Amino acid sequence: MAIEALLIILLIGAIAGWLAGQIVKGYGFGLLGNIVVGIVGALVAGFLFPAIGLGFGGGILGSIIAATLGAVILLFLIRLVKRV
Repeated sequence: MAIEALLIILLIGAIAGWLAGQIVKGYGFGLLGNIVVGIVGALVAGFLFPAIGLGFGGGILGSIIAATLGAVILLFLIRLVKRV
């Protein structure tokens, strides 16, 4: 993987994690944690959304939207697990 691709993945993960932290108030994990949540959220979105027939188009904006929704789902799951 090229260094540019890695930087783009980290940037999309950071944006998606920050957005998810803003949407799900009180469950942000700081900058590094938000990057990880955003990247894992992108993985969740990459597997979940095509399985149910959702697509957000190509490009960076579609990737950010999908990763943000995946990160929001992940943060809600973390919230449910922490409550139990």
